Amino acid sequence: MAKIREHSLISPSILAADFARLGEDVKDVCDRGIDYLHVDVMDGAFVPNISFGAAVMKSLNDIATVPYDVHLMVEEPIRYIKDFVTDNTEFITVHQEACKDLAGTLKAIHDLGIKTGVSIKPGTAPEVLDEFLPDIDMILVMSVEPGFGGQKFMDNSLPKISYYRDKREELGLDYLIEVDGGIGSGNAHLVRDAGVDVIVAGSAVFKAADRTAEIKGIKNL
Repeated sequence: MAKIREHSLISPSILAADFARLGEDVKDVCDRGIDYLHVDVMDGAFVPNISFGAAVMKSLNDIATVPYDVHLMVEEPIRYIKDFVTDNTEFITVHQEACKDLAGTLKAIHDLGIKTGVSIKPGTAPEVLDEFLPDIDMILVMSVEPGFGGQKFMDNSLPKISYYRDKREELGLDYLIEVDGGIGSGNAHLVRDAGVDVIVAGSAVFKAADRTAEIKGIKNL
């Protein structure tokens, strides 16, 4: 069995930030030791809510000191990939359920020099990504239904994380495993023990009384 990660990386979601002071909030969490900035983009079609577009993300280009981890919760995301490519963008993640041609979408991301991510919703079986694993740089397991912040963690995500951890070892691949939804310092050990590498946290970080302590708790520092 693969070795359990002792410390996780953290990618706070700006969806939970105070948009009246977004730049200040982003600078604050960057200064406190985060690894990525999670950019949740919602279109009102694939998910019920609408969040923001590329212009909001790009307004942070000179403020963010960590790479962007872009999560496109949109139908046919291949239409918008170019909009989210900046010098700060490391990952662009699309949903398996939202792509008619997932292989073509992944190729389009790679062709732009960006790392690929693929996400699956809580009701999607992990095996749907098996044929695509060699072309994926990060797998995002949703531990809540995408589209809303502040939901309770769903523990059916844990066997999916372990599935991808074991597949990575079996196939000799090196993709990262990320999880998103309902995770804070109090339960981060569950996903870390299952084999996760990157933890997305929104409300837990941005609404914490002590952001530094919460970030360290999630990362297990």
